[in-house]
Amino acid sequence: MSQSKVKKMLFILSKATIENVYAAFIMANGARMEGIDAEVFFTFFGLEAIQTKKLKKLRVATVGNPAMHMPTMVGGLPGMEAFATMMMKKEMDKLDMPPVDEFLEILSASGVKLWACKLAVDMFHLEEKDLIEDLDGILTIGDFYSRADVEGTQIIFI
Repeated sequence: MSQSKVKKMLFILSKATIENVYAAFIMANGARMEGIDAEVFFTFFGLEAIQTKKLKKLRVATVGNPAMHMPTMVGGLPGMEAFATMMMKKEMDKLDMPPVDEFLEILSASGVKLWACKLAVDMFHLEEKDLIEDLDGILTIGDFYSRADVEGTQIIFI
């Protein structure tokens, strides 16, 4: 059995929590650093990561997040989400992680294609002017899947 090398990584981002956004961005950036093509498809709540009015206000999910190691009730206390977000951003600053808007510019400049989901854009009554300038376009899921029609392509849903 022959193995094909990974040539293209397609990431589907469905939630714009800080941990999901950075996971997708770091993996897409890592792919480009390895010479692998990368694309990110923002759908449903993942669209908040590319909305100019929302991308600087992303938060850590504290409720229902088993990785937080706290009861759901505690995660829902007033101020807990803001506190967790502040702590996460503080740790990311120590590692020189760029903020979301800068990271999007870095990704675009490195050749990562950034796509918005047409269905979600329509569902949330968004227009292109609501989204970042570096966006490569708005695609249907069929258009996005057609971009996967290359041997060595992997799709990851986040």
